[in-house]
Amino acid sequence: MRKQLEDGWYQGIQHCPSPNFNERPQGEISLLVIHNISLPPGQFGTGQVQAFFTNCLQADAHPYFAGIASMTVSAHFLIERDGRIFQFVSCLDRAWHAGVSCFKGRENCNDFSLGIELEGTDHLPFTDAQYAALIELTRALQMAYPAVTIERICGHSDIAPGRKTDPGPAFDWARLRSALIKDKEAS
Repeated sequence: MRKQLEDGWYQGIQHCPSPNFNERPQGEISLLVIHNISLPPGQFGTGQVQAFFTNCLQADAHPYFAGIASMTVSAHFLIERDGRIFQFVSCLDRAWHAGVSCFKGRENCNDFSLGIELEGTDHLPFTDAQYAALIELTRALQMAYPAVTIERICGHSDIAPGRKTDPGPAFDWARLRSALIKDKEAS
């Protein structure tokens, strides 16, 4: 199990600090949002997601990048196809991953959520290594933040319907929830 340090960073995860964060207004963490991303779209293992979240994406490196290189976004975590996890923002801080969003009538989900990006697309299956890493990371986050119950784990599409589609139909929600329920029953 991964261990969170007092500063909100996890041990055993590659740290890639992003400047794109600010202080949480109330310090609350009660929601986990699952996303997907690949840069360029549909290409994996390029290192461009890390460049994007650290404001180092070169606008002229790919035609798609010209439209996004000036954006200032981040997530707390990225899980690559091989299961490797990167952390960009301390869990104690507010990452900029959800945008205009609402969960159960409450707006501005960045204020009270953690964001995990899976390297992928809406329509390509995610890897076994990604699910294993996601389950392990989610367990650790739930131990640190008990308000993040199974019912409070959602997709970007759930909090920004019509605007966002990720993690998409290829994401196996039953696989994630089943693993987390088994853990709860075993404890």
